[in-house]
Order: sequence, then structure tokens, then C-alpha cells
Amino acid sequence: MRKGFDGLSGLVRSKLKQDLLSGDVFIFVNKRRDRIKLLTWDRTGFVLYYKQLERGTFEIPTAQKPAMELNWSDLIMMLEGIEIKSIKRRKRYKKAS
Repeated sequence: MRKGFDGLSGLVRSKLKQDLLSGDVFIFVNKRRDRIKLLTWDRTGFVLYYKQLERGTFEIPTAQKPAMELNWSDLIMMLEGIEIKSIKRRKRYKKAS
């Protein structure tokens, strides 16, 4: 978790092959899962959010790839310590025919 703006943006470019200026949020978690960094572009520059837990760990959704999509609500729940897999979602939209 020593990397800053340049190191993390380099990882996004080289390893994930993603566009840094897309507005996506790139999430980095340490091995113990008690620290997390979020890197994003906000139209005027990069923003880096950093959170360190005093107790417990972040629940990270399992993925087979180094990159995956995550809903905004899932990200917020993950940061707040809510177990994502135990959440039951209700339908809020009507399927178009």
C-alpha cells in the first residue's frame, strides 16, 4: 500500500489495460484486507481515497480476473462493512418488452 497516484495509475495502465480518464473507480486492497485505496479521475485531476480499518477486514467479491465490475451500491456497502452476499435486492424497475 505504498504506491501513490503515479504507481497506482501505472498499474492500471500496464496490468489492467484500462483507461484512467474513463471515470471508473479502481480499487486496490492490501493482502490483510484491512486497507483499501480507490483511484479515480474527476475531470480536473486524480483523486485517491484511502481507508484503514481499526478492526476486521474488507469483504472482497471473488473474481477470476484481476479486474471486475462492481455496482456503486456494492462499493459503498463494502466500505461500510456490510456483507454483500447476504443482501437481498428487490426489483426497482420494470423489464422492457
